[in-house]
Formats: sequence, C-alpha cells, structure tokens
Amino acid sequence: MEFLLEIIIQFLGEVLLQILAESLFEGGLECIGQLFERRPNRLVASIAYVLLGTMAGIVSLWIMPHSLITGHTARIVGTIVIPLLCAAAMVPISRWLGRRGAQRAAAIRFLYAFLFAFAMTLVRFRGLP
Repeated sequence: MEFLLEIIIQFLGEVLLQILAESLFEGGLECIGQLFERRPNRLVASIAYVLLGTMAGIVSLWIMPHSLITGHTARIVGTIVIPLLCAAAMVPISRWLGRRGAQRAAAIRFLYAFLFAFAMTLVRFRGLP
C-alpha cells in the first residue's frame, strides 16, 4: 500500500510540474496571439509547442535534475500517461486563461497541450547528458 501511494505521489508531482509550466506558456502565448490578432498555422503552432515543451523540459532539469518518478518502468509508463493527464487538465485551464482572447476548439487545445507535455516528458525522461 505504501508503494502504491509513493507511485501516485510521484506521478502527481510530475503532472503538476508540467501543468504549471504549460499554464505559464499558454498564458504567454495567448497574450502574444492577442497582439497579432490572427489565427496561427496549426503545423507551425504544433512545432512551436514541441519546441517550447523541449525548452521547458531542459529548464525543469536545471531546476530539478532528477525525476520525481524513480522506477524505470514507471518512468516509461509516465512518458505516455503524464502528457495525456496534462493535456486533459489543460483544456479547462487554457479556456480559463483565454476567456478574453480567441477561443480554440477543445481538440486543438488538447493536441497542443499533449505535444508540449510529451516533449517536456521526453526531455525529462532522457535527462541531462
């Protein structure tokens, strides 16, 4: 039972770290998008979210160099599960952040959030050289 609680706390820590980073980037991107008042190309936006997720992963490794998830198998499972959880959580958060700005479809919000979180998770999984 103690082992299961430890795994749950480790996963929640990683999810919360990524939701925090993604919320900050999402809020910044919404503000920048309002300045230009045009819809971004989805391919370019997807690439931008992957690059931002990669940069967030690198910065998070400088701040916290060791993963909160200790087991190798759990880290592999977390590489898929954590981005899905983060993306699901970011849909309502990004709606809340973008109330005054452009409203994107939930599927697009989910895709961008997943791409960001997946890139960040891969960087954190790989670690610093």
